Amino acid sequence: MGILKKEENGLENLEKITHVENVKLSEDGKNVIIIDQTKLPNREEYLTLHTAGDLYEAIFELKVRGAPAIGICAGYGIYVLARQIETEDYDRFLEEFRKYKEYLDSSRPTAVNLSWALNRMENVVTSHSDLPVSKILKLLEQESRMIQEEDIRMCRAISEFGLSLIHDGDGVLTHCNAGPLATSQYGTALGPLFLGKERGMNFKVFADETRPLLQGARLTSHELAKSGIDVTLICDNMASLVMKNGWIQACFVGCDRVAANGDTANKIGTSGVAILAKHYGIPLYVLGPSSTIDLNCASGEDITIELRDADEIKTKFYEEPMALPEVKCYNPAFDVTDHTLITAIVTEEGICYPPFTDSLAEVFRKKRS
Repeated sequence: MGILKKEENGLENLEKITHVENVKLSEDGKNVIIIDQTKLPNREEYLTLHTAGDLYEAIFELKVRGAPAIGICAGYGIYVLARQIETEDYDRFLEEFRKYKEYLDSSRPTAVNLSWALNRMENVVTSHSDLPVSKILKLLEQESRMIQEEDIRMCRAISEFGLSLIHDGDGVLTHCNAGPLATSQYGTALGPLFLGKERGMNFKVFADETRPLLQGARLTSHELAKSGIDVTLICDNMASLVMKNGWIQACFVGCDRVAANGDTANKIGTSGVAILAKHYGIPLYVLGPSSTIDLNCASGEDITIELRDADEIKTKFYEEPMALPEVKCYNPAFDVTDHTLITAIVTEEGICYPPFTDSLAEVFRKKRS
C-alpha cells in the first residue's frame, strides 16, 4: 500500500490514500486485519485480531477508530468470533453469540455504528433460526462484507453531495479525522476534498490538531498532505483567528451519533468550532452515513459521552508528564453540537437542512422505499 513513502506525490498517491485497506477480513476469514492508527503517521503497522480481547482492545484503544470503521471492524469481528463457537445447537450458538456481542458493544458507548453493526449481525442469526449453524456462519460472512461494501458506496455519495457545497479555491476547516482511515474509502468529512482533488479542484485546508489524541495532526494532515492537498495544521485554539482572517469558507466535520433533532456527537472540540463558525457567519456541515443517525435518540441530552483516562491529557505524547500526578483531569472523548449551530447534515441520501426532525426522518423514508 505504501501510504508513508515520503518520495511519492501527486494524484498517484491520492488513490493510495483514498483506497487504503485500513480494516479487512483475512482471506481465510479467521482474523480481522487493521492498520494500527495509534502508530501513524510515523509507522505503518498492521494488527491481526482473532480473540474477543484483541477486538475489544483495538476499538477501546483507538487502534481502529472513526464511526464507520468501528462498525466495519465490529461486523467482521463478531463473524470471526462466531466461527469460534463450537456447537451446532442453535440456542447455544445464539447464547454465545450474544455474549460476544455485548462484550464488544461495551468498548465504546458513543459511536452508534458499533451497536448498529452488531445489531445487524445479530439479526442475521435470529432471523435464520431454522438453518444449521454452518449456514448461518456463511450468512454472517456475507453480511459483514456487505457492511463494508455499503460504506464504500455511502462515502462516495456523501463526497459527491459535500463537494456541491464548496468551490474551487475555498478554505475549509476540519476537526478530528473523518477520512479514509476512519471509514472505507474517501471518507465522510474529508471525502469531498479528495473527490475535488481528483477533478482538478484545489482547496486550502486548515486542520485542527484535535487534542488530546491529535487525530487531526497525526491522521488528517497526513492523509491530506500525502494526497497533494494544501493543508495547514493548527492548534485547536487557533480556529477563531483563521476564521476571523477570512481564510475559512466552510467547516466540514464528521459525526459519531446524530440525534433525531439534529444534535450531533463528534470528537471533543467540535461544539466549539460550531460556535465560532456561527459567530463568523461560516457554514458548518456535518457529514456522515445514515447509520450514524439514531432516530431513537431524541436529542443530544440522550447521548452517552465516553470519558477516557486522564493520562491521555497528562502523559500520552510527552517524554515527561505535563501535570502533577495529583492534578485531576476531565477527559470526555466527545461533545454534542446543538442542531441550531449546524447548517446542514450530509448523508448518502442527500443534504438534510433544518428542521432536522423532518429531513433526517426523510432519509429513512428514502431508504425504505
